Amino acid sequence: MVNRIKVKASLFVALVAVAAALGFLIYFFMPQPSATNTIFINGAKIEVELADTPQKRTKGLSVRESLGQNEGMLFIFEKSDYYSFWMKDMNFALDIIWIGEDKKIADIIKNAIPESYPKTFSPREPAKYVLEVNAGYADEYKIEIGNEIVF
Repeated sequence: MVNRIKVKASLFVALVAVAAALGFLIYFFMPQPSATNTIFINGAKIEVELADTPQKRTKGLSVRESLGQNEGMLFIFEKSDYYSFWMKDMNFALDIIWIGEDKKIADIIKNAIPESYPKTFSPREPAKYVLEVNAGYADEYKIEIGNEIVF
């Protein structure tokens, strides 16, 4: 009887250890929720997902089906440069807005369409941030070069 209890206790401990290990693996490999922030341009409020790591910047909005009406993705780079973007694996058109270190719009590409791939889009001025929003957003909210972004 004592041996049966020891076997059952050992089995229970082993099952708990396996469950804990599986829980850790699921948590570790599960996609983490993306950081979001609110920014303002010309009075327009945009909820942005931050692309602030090389992995997030590489993936961007590719393979997504859509963005919400007042949503976007804000790419954050370590330093200002002429960052180029393309529409690889995109399913919808975008307005691409480059923003300088001074948080003013440096350049805008309107209505970049998925079919434009492999063409790349580059700014006329260096930028530290790049905002992607649904195509037509810049026109709808009268967003122009020189407008200030409030983070």
